[in-house]
Amino acid sequence: MVSVVRHHYGTVNFVVPDHAMSAGTIFCMSGDRIYMDYSSALGPIDPQVMSSDGSGYIAALGYLDKVTEITAKAVLTPADVVFLRSLDLGKLALYEQAKNLSISLLKKWLVVYKFKDWTVHRTTNPGVPVSLEEKEARAEEIAAALSDNKRWHMHGRALGIERLLELRLEIDDYSKDENLRVAIREYNDLLTGYADRQNMPIYLHSHHTETP
Repeated sequence: MVSVVRHHYGTVNFVVPDHAMSAGTIFCMSGDRIYMDYSSALGPIDPQVMSSDGSGYIAALGYLDKVTEITAKAVLTPADVVFLRSLDLGKLALYEQAKNLSISLLKKWLVVYKFKDWTVHRTTNPGVPVSLEEKEARAEEIAAALSDNKRWHMHGRALGIERLLELRLEIDDYSKDENLRVAIREYNDLLTGYADRQNMPIYLHSHHTETP
């Protein structure tokens, strides 16, 4: 999706009037700017993968954390032994790959797109040019924080502007721009309301029109 969007547009900005969770968060990191207000939220990064028995999707990071927790014990309980014996090592490797892919994509897109106009330091060492290594280090920090399952405790945790700023992720906050905030809210409510009534789980809306 990022490759397709970037093929057609040199500048891509994301507006998040409600929430963009998990993969939506990663998608937002491929933008030049992210616009949010006081009620908006992004979410932790935790790939959803098919369970070993094929019954549904599970959070890869939660599963990996549980495996790490059990294998770190000095003494295993009978329940721990049963769990470890049930592990599918192929699935476990798949979960690790899903985790690593999410983090690597986020790091890549932050450096290439979100940080492309970050040329000089503004807080620490003001005016000093920002190196590629510093951009990569910042992206690493953000990726690690967003994928820290122990920090957020749950996959559906809503991270508002204040929490994202703690991660040193720049957000364009339009909370105090009443005209813009109201316009975005009315647009979003109308569009999502229509999509819900039409039972459309996915929709694309463009300002371009085509002649039949």
